Amino acid sequence: MSDKVILVVLDGLGYQTAEQCMGFLQALKAQGSATLYKLECELPSMSRPLYETILTGTTPIQNGIVHNQITRNSNQSSVFSLARQAGLTTAAAAYHWVSELYNRTPYDAVRDRFTDDTSLNIQHGCFYHQDHYPDDHLFLDAEWLRRRYDPDFLLVHPMNIDDAGHRDGLDSARYRNSARHADAALSHHLPGWIEAGYQVLITADHGMNDDRSHGGILPEEREVPLFVLGEGFSHDAGCAPRQIELCGLVCELLGLEQHGKPVTEGMLREFEVRYAAGHL
Repeated sequence: MSDKVILVVLDGLGYQTAEQCMGFLQALKAQGSATLYKLECELPSMSRPLYETILTGTTPIQNGIVHNQITRNSNQSSVFSLARQAGLTTAAAAYHWVSELYNRTPYDAVRDRFTDDTSLNIQHGCFYHQDHYPDDHLFLDAEWLRRRYDPDFLLVHPMNIDDAGHRDGLDSARYRNSARHADAALSHHLPGWIEAGYQVLITADHGMNDDRSHGGILPEEREVPLFVLGEGFSHDAGCAPRQIELCGLVCELLGLEQHGKPVTEGMLREFEVRYAAGHL
């Protein structure tokens, strides 16, 4: 099995807000085109550690990215490195911390903001470094990358929901409306992605609390959504995916062999488990 994959990470989006405010995605769920799961993010519930968790299938304690101020390359195999080694094309429209983890660190905006280098793990990239960089611009960056380079794996990572939460907190109009705006942006692009045959995962790194922060164990900080769309998924509502299994799911969809990442049993259509859950 081999598919092209788009992974959308809506930074800072808690599960309850996704469930209540993402009307377009919920409409797709209602008609049977999408399935929604609840994930519990790893700890600490912070951004850079959880980018690494999602993209490498390892916990922060295992990979050593345990806070946001660690600026070094990942020392784990990632979706990007495994895909590039297999001769696949990779791309990302994402916050600059992703570039620092998987390409070059520290981030140099002149050098790295627009990346086109097949020797790098993220071969084609549009990276940004301001948290208020508009989500609709970021989705346009991603769509430009998709049309220009036809990547096998594309990461789409907007930041406005997280930025709104840090400004006004979980229970605020700004936070909820940022989620609605991301949902509207997805309604512009997602139909074309599905028509082009992509398998799509839409999730978050962590949630948000009423203190305008995150990092701890509160449910609103740890519970995040996972919407899946595409014929590669089983859409079995009884599955219980974990955040560390997203990397393995993407690797399986891409047809990457011997990736060694944990995978949720039953999540993929006609999927035969190759690696026991928890095997790294």
